[in-house]
Amino acid sequence: MKLLLTLSIPVVAAIPFTVVGGDDVKGSTRPNRYGQPGPPGLMVVSDFEGASVADVSIDQVARSVSFMPGGNPARGWPCWWYFRIDGVSPGETITLKLRGSTATVGKQKPLAASWATPKQATWSVDGETWRHTDDGQRQAEWMIYSLKPDATSIFVAWGPPYTPGTAANFMRAIGEASPHAEATELCRSREGRSVPMLHVSEGDRTAEQRFGVWVQARQHAWESGSSWVAQGFAEWIVSDDPDAAWLRQHAEIFIVPVMDVDNTASGNGGKNSLPHDHNRDWSSNPHWNEVQAAQRMVSNLIDEGRMDVFLDLHNPAPGDPSFFYILPQEMLKEPMISLRNRFIDLAYARISRIKPLIPMSNKPKVTGAGYHPLWRQISSNWVCMNGNPHTVSLCLETIWNYRNSTTEGYRAVGANLAAAVREYLAEQPARE
Repeated sequence: MKLLLTLSIPVVAAIPFTVVGGDDVKGSTRPNRYGQPGPPGLMVVSDFEGASVADVSIDQVARSVSFMPGGNPARGWPCWWYFRIDGVSPGETITLKLRGSTATVGKQKPLAASWATPKQATWSVDGETWRHTDDGQRQAEWMIYSLKPDATSIFVAWGPPYTPGTAANFMRAIGEASPHAEATELCRSREGRSVPMLHVSEGDRTAEQRFGVWVQARQHAWESGSSWVAQGFAEWIVSDDPDAAWLRQHAEIFIVPVMDVDNTASGNGGKNSLPHDHNRDWSSNPHWNEVQAAQRMVSNLIDEGRMDVFLDLHNPAPGDPSFFYILPQEMLKEPMISLRNRFIDLAYARISRIKPLIPMSNKPKVTGAGYHPLWRQISSNWVCMNGNPHTVSLCLETIWNYRNSTTEGYRAVGANLAAAVREYLAEQPARE
């Protein structure tokens, strides 16, 4: 159902809507539609999974769309944006004019615009193949992007989207194609959505004879690149590469490409959502169903003495390269310190050599007491502090604000990360 737009209502949430613009028609997150005589004008549509946009204004003469990210700030940072533009004339130049969200929670200041304004926007004709615009140009509070699609409809986004539906379809396809992979479900979210998970192992070794590997992404819903890293990891481990076969035969691997499925599906940012986000929820009594389920399965691996590698995948701040987050060394004991450092060296050696370049730092950052009041409840920290003496538990932040931060680039990071897991585990004593 489409309702008339009420301009006086402030925009704080990402609700599906359609705007058909005149020369300058303001839009909000309420469903609405404006008609006009003559050929169809540009239309902004956000009635699909993961979409988010607010404060839309369409200039039909200039063929431009002005907007800011949608999202309810109580459900995380409002920096994610993703919508479709219809009514495009193939070959014409479309201009996107983006500014940071003005939405706030309580007395907080609006989120810094840099989180919402990548150097290059992402766009697609079919919603499957994603590419970058040229570098955006800053004009006062605006970031201006231009693109020239040979299509009548285009999707535009902060980064390459990866929805719960994308995850489910990918897991299903992998499960059908590989006899060693099972598409399953971690749990149901608080809003009743399925949380897809992939379980991979090959051969007759018992669970006790296998290393335990846990990979999860998207505890912060807007960090879409991390899901593509998880996909690249999964693609590699079911491949014909002999090293991948070794890993399948010697390990039991669990991959969850989208943890915060509710905010990912509804187009909310997820990070710093209330009462706290998924990555601050690893306590004795988790709030989020996904964390409860993941923590329970990881705890089982710990109890079995085989929580060997735990990887939590994220995207970092706008100016950061790729890097690992770690606990302060003084909080750990050997052999955990040496094993962690060895894994970081192996992963850095592989990821830093990816071509085209994915910039990576070999100096991890620390998530100790000075990082966040809930630092003990951060997933990789919790696993370190509760894991086995040999557990390697890390958070990988993969660069997003870079020309090679594409689906191909992210998947290459995932594949090399998986190869590093294989190389690392091959150095460890075999499980008998």
